[in-house]
Amino acid sequence: MSRIGRKPIQVPGGVNIDLANSVITVKGPKGTLSRELHKDMKVVVADSVLTVERPSDNKLHRSLHGTTRSVIANMVSGVTEGFVKNLELVGVGYRANKTGEKIVLNVGYSHPVEISPESGIEFEVPSNTKIIVRGIDKELVGATAAKIRSVREPEPYKGKGIKYEGERILRKEGKAGKKK
Repeated sequence: MSRIGRKPIQVPGGVNIDLANSVITVKGPKGTLSRELHKDMKVVVADSVLTVERPSDNKLHRSLHGTTRSVIANMVSGVTEGFVKNLELVGVGYRANKTGEKIVLNVGYSHPVEISPESGIEFEVPSNTKIIVRGIDKELVGATAAKIRSVREPEPYKGKGIKYEGERILRKEGKAGKKK
């Protein structure tokens, strides 16, 4: 049995879970998330505890067991707490501004780069070198943060670019640092 798949999910008060065929809908104080699960996975809700069961031990069902449980657990924590990704801009003259819902990045190109949030995503710019991406869908928050990071990924020589907070950039020495 999958260790992750066997763990029960505690459903906090104020969160409603609806199961219709293979579609699960989770409603909470921050919003509503809905997702279609694999038709073979069985989700059981009893006394504010949710468990995921698999029908057999074949490879497909084993691989889906833990994944399905993790997806549902992320939906429950998303509608109660939400998810956050923090990004940092490193480089001389690199800055971010928030104009309306969009963020405008000046990261060394000849033009500013505008990024619009998808529905369910919020941007926050506490300082001109920090960007905070918030949302209730973990997958969407991560994809949006990766999209922002891909505008100017950190380079290994000077470390300039957009990086996740706490990310360690492996630095290379330049050609002047190499001795014969």
